[in-house]
Amino acid sequence: MYCVSTNQLNRIMIASTVNCKINLGLNIVRKRSDGYHDLETVFYPTDYYTDKLTLEESSKDFEFVCESAQDVGPDDDNLCVKAFRLLQRDFGIHGVRLRLEKHIPTGAGLGGGSADAAFTLKMLAQHFNLPLDNVALEKYAAQLGSDVPFFIPNTPVYATGRGEIMHPIPLDLSDYEIRIVKPDFSVSTREAYAGVTPKLPDVHVCDIIRTPVAQWRDLLHNDFEDSIFEQHPELAEIKRSFYENGATYASMSGSGTAVYGLFRK
Repeated sequence: MYCVSTNQLNRIMIASTVNCKINLGLNIVRKRSDGYHDLETVFYPTDYYTDKLTLEESSKDFEFVCESAQDVGPDDDNLCVKAFRLLQRDFGIHGVRLRLEKHIPTGAGLGGGSADAAFTLKMLAQHFNLPLDNVALEKYAAQLGSDVPFFIPNTPVYATGRGEIMHPIPLDLSDYEIRIVKPDFSVSTREAYAGVTPKLPDVHVCDIIRTPVAQWRDLLHNDFEDSIFEQHPELAEIKRSFYENGATYASMSGSGTAVYGLFRK
């Protein structure tokens, strides 16, 4: 959601709340010749954690401020900055100050950085009235990361390839409360993939998602859990605790260390 206001200095401001996502199931299907892996999963948006992006006019070419209790790395590596540079390259935009209040945990598998990048693209397109519809914005988003395009329409999708091939699906979990636990450690992408043996699934995620949520516990699996739970048993304990406390379904999200539970409202 966007809101536009004007302060006393007449500096146009756009503020946006940025949501994250969870993965419903994740199968590593094959390793590709380019070193990446083909996978299949469902991305589902959730506002359990949110960041805040604020954009205002500036006398400088571009300013970026990140307020975070987490280590998010140098500004030049931030996807918000890269998103601005992409549009500046093609449209010559300038004169904005972007502030990011970071709350979505990093290394969690919740897509926080990707979401920030996608919302930056959308806010800049709105602010500068750029001739970019969602299809065009998704093409820019794809240059920033495999799952960045998901946050342009920001609706449930079945994702394949590296996660960049997305098909909208009619999935509604509004009858469930999503709870997430993120421990104070992360697992690198390299470590996560090192423990996975790619294989074709017996049943595809898109077919499982069509069944009642009550059946997902026995059908819907995240391939990263097998090795990561062995190395970090505290994650398995979080998942077990969710079920003990009444979750209908629980899982790791992506290759990160966030574990979520779906609880019937």
